[in-house]
Amino acid sequence: MIAHSHETPRPPARVVVLGASGFVGGVLVDHLAKMDIEILGLSSADIDLCRSDAVDLLEIQLQEGDALVFVSALTPDRGKDIRTFMKNLEMGEHVCAALTNSACSHVVYVSSDAVYDDDANPVIESTPCNPSSFHGLMHLARERMLSATLSEAQVPLLILRPSLLYGARDTHNGYGPNRFLRVVLEGRLLSLFGEGEEKRDHVFIEDLSRLIELGLMHKSNGVLNVATGTSVGFMEVARAAAEEAGVDADIECLPRSQPISHRHFDVTSMHRAYPSFVYTALSEGLRKTVSQLSGPA
Repeated sequence: MIAHSHETPRPPARVVVLGASGFVGGVLVDHLAKMDIEILGLSSADIDLCRSDAVDLLEIQLQEGDALVFVSALTPDRGKDIRTFMKNLEMGEHVCAALTNSACSHVVYVSSDAVYDDDANPVIESTPCNPSSFHGLMHLARERMLSATLSEAQVPLLILRPSLLYGARDTHNGYGPNRFLRVVLEGRLLSLFGEGEEKRDHVFIEDLSRLIELGLMHKSNGVLNVATGTSVGFMEVARAAAEEAGVDADIECLPRSQPISHRHFDVTSMHRAYPSFVYTALSEGLRKTVSQLSGPA
């Protein structure tokens, strides 16, 4: 359940974004700048959250009344092992320590739907969390760390759990729209697992930025899944990517090594929290991504 501190939306005094040079953070900083919201974007070049001195450095940057958006993490392409997991927890520990001594008025944490069991369907915000990967476990641990820290200070915490994100600035090359578009635009063979039957909910990155903006403007508190409510098979995504790219793509189906699984979301909570919000259709999101990938650097 999402609760709003501000029923009438109004911008925070300033938004501090941790992870401003990443895929999610970079798009968010650009989006908030267009909304004329004051921003302080911090990347690992500014503060390395893995280092113990990050606590003092972050405390210096945080001002009374700031809203903090925490999107910094070592993603699975950087490592899926215990060491990466522990580094991510260290980052969370240091952010929580800094928040303990700051006067932030609101925190938004960008988590992941990886906190849920792989077989959970349909997923709602109260679905029990049972992550199968260190990545999902890390996000769940961070959620609990932030909840414990901020509940004592009575600071609202909005936890967003996005499904699969796509957009031109993604560098992770994950299986799905991002990889498919790059492959077909380069004229290479597109490989799918099995017949591409698995259905997933694909979210255009700009939609996540718009939801974060709404959460900041309303000073929202609670947990919300970021998903369109429409799951699409990877074969359909691959064909749509080729169509939007204007190419006749060659698609090969590889032997399947894992059983078929699907992920569906019930997005009733999102519609209740932000009734005017409408997600970007997959075809439109792919079209925008193609335009950005094909445009000038």
